[in-house]
Amino acid sequence: MLRIDLASNVPVYEQIANGLRAELVTGQFGPGDRLPTVRALAIDLGVHHNTVAQAYRQLADEGWLELKRHRGATVRERRHAPNRSDGTERFIRPLRELLAKALAEGLSRKLLIRELMDSARRLKEGGL
Repeated sequence: MLRIDLASNVPVYEQIANGLRAELVTGQFGPGDRLPTVRALAIDLGVHHNTVAQAYRQLADEGWLELKRHRGATVRERRHAPNRSDGTERFIRPLRELLAKALAEGLSRKLLIRELMDSARRLKEGGL
């Protein structure tokens, strides 16, 4: 299901939230589905349960999950993301930085263009 990298500079709770968000966006979990319990996912990933709880809270704040004590996390219907004025800059800059890093590490422009075009096609089709 999810993979985390304990050596990464990205906090583990963010890695978990990012992985779950990707699964939510691609429809692997739909409205009404229950996610694994905090403790079960923590055991599966080998992390502290508070780390998973923080990721679940982040996704709940974004409108993806409904959290209820003793009932777990349930996927909510989410037709539109909340309107955030800083959204474009918050995502475009890291995307450009990632592309620059890929070029600096020797990936070809042709490969990056092909991957970006493929991602754009999947995005247009409603996938990720």
